[in-house]
Amino acid sequence: MAEENNKRKYVTLELEGVKYKTTLNKKFQNRKPYVPHDPSKIVAFIPGTIKKLYVRRGRKVEEGDRLLILEAMKMQNVILAPFDGKVKAIHVKKGQMISKGYVMIEME
Repeated sequence: MAEENNKRKYVTLELEGVKYKTTLNKKFQNRKPYVPHDPSKIVAFIPGTIKKLYVRRGRKVEEGDRLLILEAMKMQNVILAPFDGKVKAIHVKKGQMISKGYVMIEME
């Protein structure tokens, strides 16, 4: 048992001023860092196929304007502009299959 402890890599973890000596598993070490939500990036909430684009780069849009249609599981989801702004970049094209979390449109 003592030999096993020598092979483990211990790290110091501090929580609320108290230091703990512990090991970290691979899942914890390989986790993706937290990234706060960026409202200017319109991301896919479900995997699907782009059926129609209503906007082009540089176009001004108002809150609630249609941006595109994302088809998933035979349902067509209309993606609307979350705020007034301008389309900075479009990262999808008609017929493209995308995964969940894919950045479809960037606004400014």
